This record gives sequence, C-alpha cells and structure tokens, in this order.
Amino acid sequence: MSEKHVTEVKAVSSPTSSTNADEAVPTIDPQVEKAILRKLDFRVIPVLWFLFLVSFVDRGNIGNAKIQGMTKTLHITKGNKYNIAVMVFTLAYVVCGVPANIVFRKVGPKSLSVMMFIWGLFAMGQGFSKTWGSLVACRFMMGIFEAGFVPGCAYLIGSYYRKDEFLRRYTVFFSAAIIAGAFNGLLSTLLAKADGAGGLEGWQWIFVCEGLITCCVALVSSFLIVNWPEKTKLLTPEEKAVLLERLRQDGGEVVHDRISKHVVEALLDWKVWLGMLSYIGTEENASAVVAFQPTVLKGLGYTSTSAQVHSIPIYCVAFVASLTCAWLSEHLRQRYFFALFGATLTLVGLSIEIAQPHSDNVKYAGMFLITAGTYITMPIMVVWTAINVGKGYKRTVAFGLVIATGNAGALISSNVFITSEAPKYPTGFSVGMGMNCLSIACMTALYVGLRMENNKKDRNPVEITVELEEELSGEKHPAWRYQL
Repeated sequence: MSEKHVTEVKAVSSPTSSTNADEAVPTIDPQVEKAILRKLDFRVIPVLWFLFLVSFVDRGNIGNAKIQGMTKTLHITKGNKYNIAVMVFTLAYVVCGVPANIVFRKVGPKSLSVMMFIWGLFAMGQGFSKTWGSLVACRFMMGIFEAGFVPGCAYLIGSYYRKDEFLRRYTVFFSAAIIAGAFNGLLSTLLAKADGAGGLEGWQWIFVCEGLITCCVALVSSFLIVNWPEKTKLLTPEEKAVLLERLRQDGGEVVHDRISKHVVEALLDWKVWLGMLSYIGTEENASAVVAFQPTVLKGLGYTSTSAQVHSIPIYCVAFVASLTCAWLSEHLRQRYFFALFGATLTLVGLSIEIAQPHSDNVKYAGMFLITAGTYITMPIMVVWTAINVGKGYKRTVAFGLVIATGNAGALISSNVFITSEAPKYPTGFSVGMGMNCLSIACMTALYVGLRMENNKKDRNPVEITVELEEELSGEKHPAWRYQL
C-alpha cells in the first residue's frame, strides 16, 4: 500500500496491538469500508451464487431423473447400479479436489467459467446416454471438472473479506444449494413433460436442458467473475488501497512460496484434518438428502410430482435456518456452538427416521430437521477451518481438502442407501447417525484444540519487533489468535 493511499485513509481508532508500538497502523474510515463492502456484496457474491445454483442443479438432477423413468430405460432397477452412478461423480470430485483448486489458484478466477462450460457438456451427455456405462462415464467427467469449482469460489470470496465477515457471505453463496434443492424438483417435473418430444424421454430432457443452461451461463459468467483483490478493476485505486490494507490488518498477507511447501503444511495440519472429517460426517447426510429424498418422499405415498412439491417447504426452512445461524454465529463470533446446534438437529431428524419408519407424517417432519441441520453445519465448518489457516496456497489446499475431499461422505451415502430397502432405508439412516456423531466429535476436538492453542499463546507472549513483524504472517504471527 503506497504512502499516498495510506494518508487518504482517515484515522478513527488507535493502532492495533499486532505491530510495534512505535509504528502506527493505518486506520480506516468506517464509511469507506461500508461503501466498499456494499460494492463487493453486489458484485462478488451474486454472480458466484447463481453459478453455484446452476452447478447444484446439475449435480442433483439425477435423483429427479430417477423417479421420472431413467432407471427403467437404462435397465438399472436392480442391484446398486444407480448408487454407483451417484458414487462415481463423488469419486472424481474427491480425487481431483486439491489439484483442481491449485490449478484454479494459479490460473485465476476466470478458470471457473471454463470448468463450468466443460461439465455442462457432460451434463447434457447424460441425457443422450443409451446405457448405464455411458451415464457413469459422463458423471465421472462431471466430477473432475466440478472438483475445483466450489473450493475455488470459497477461496475467491474469502480473499475479499475479513475473518468476521466471511461466514455470512459464504453462507449466502452456499444457500444456492438449498434453493436448487427446493426448485430443482419442480423444474425437472416441468421438463419431464416434454416426454416423447424429439424422440427423447422426459428424464433425458431434464439432463439436456439443464446442461445447455449450464453452458450458456458459463459463457456469460466469464465476463462477470471478479479477479483477485490486488488485480481487481471493480474498485477505484483509492478503494482498492483501503481494501488491501484492511485485509492486511486482518492477517491477510499472502506469502508467495513453493506450492509443495504449503501443500505439505496443509496435509500435516491437525486443524484441516478435523475440519475435513467433520465435513465428511455432515456431507454424508447432505448428499443423502439430495440423491435420495425424492425417493423417500415418494415412498410416503406421494406421486412423483407431489414428492417434488413436498420437498420445497423442507428446503425453504433449511434456507432460513442456515442464513439465520450464520448471521448469529458471525455476530457472536461463535462458530462451534452453532455448528453443534446444526449437527444436533440432524441427529434428532435421523433418530425420527429410524424410530418411526411407519409414521409418514413424523418421517416427513424428520426430513425437515435433517436438511436444516446439515445446511447449518456445512458452511460453518468450511469457513471456520479456513479462517484458522491463514491465506495463500495453504488456504487453497485447505479448501480443497475440506470441501472436495470432504465430499467422501457422499461415497458412503451412495452405498448405504440400498435400493431393496427403499423407501425406509434403515441402513442408510443408521449409518448417517454414526457419521453425524463423527462430525460432532471432530468439531468438538477442533474447538478444544483451538482454545488450548490460544491459551498457550496467552501464557507465553512474544515481543513483536519490526524484524519479526516482517518475517512472520498469518497463524505464525505471535499476535494471531484462532477463531472459536
């Protein structure tokens, strides 16, 4: 930040304690900050939100195609062929998550549009599948090109906001998955009415139309996705200087070092592993909701269309619960207790599904709790882990591990919701309960570990010299405190 830009930032408070006492920290006019945040909120988040909405429609429409006749046409009504078709997407997503996110960090934000266009082609390809094998191949390729998308979006959002501003924005972005879940079924039902047109069945039109939409959106988005903060043209030079300074004061210095070093750091960081394991436990239940909820609801006696409609209130409640908890969590600066609250809701919902297999109304209520609980916990775990590992390539790898590798939970759900057990799925819901308990145990261990690390730093303070200030950044800085 140049001297000219520093002097243009009005002093409104005393220097922070993270620098040498003789060296004042540039302070920032709150009105300038508000203006910058308003501009970012209207330009960064909405574009990525819409892209994720389209992404999640592509990811989840196989569950809707299933109840519109896909399994009968492709002769996968017996055994676990449908489960495998669901699983291969996740397998590719998990394996390619970290490499894809590193490529995104090196190439830049515009690579999101390229990823999206390519997976849109394979999404359309599902609609032209004549065999189970071709369906599986298309879903595997979709997983490869979607692997870096959500972690990349998360990193891009986090690069613009402070630690205590990140969660609300990421949860708004993540809410696109909830909206997609609510209305994807309705959209799929409307598209399925084209059954027979052009020689395609209704389930094929679902894939073809939604994949075509993805490709078109990807082309337009290449002009709308913002660049990195230091390269952005969204702000004036003065505003960009203020943005970079507020990020610097938030511990946002990015050390440009060997990528391999940061990959190893992330792989050896206990915080990343606990965050990832907790996410796996939650994702197992979230992916089950996406892939199997239409079948569960249809098993309660609803028609295919009625099952899609009855899923809308479930997702609407989850939408309100997720945003409300994110706002409260950030306002109170308490991540753990709200993540635990979401996991507890999921636990209660799963208990209902297992204990009341013959009561349709009670089982329907249980789906509300499972869906709301998972969508409360997932964004909190992503952001909570990310803000405690600094920035740069280590955060890039952390996002890939938590979000992409964390989707290994979907590998589990796709194999424990056994076709012959539909629609009660006792094995699926029982395993879901075990995975949810794993999530609770790992988030609790993360909370305890972070508190212990903060207490250790408080007991052994280090004098911050100018040389130390320049040498250390992020979580290595003596003034760094982990967010709870």
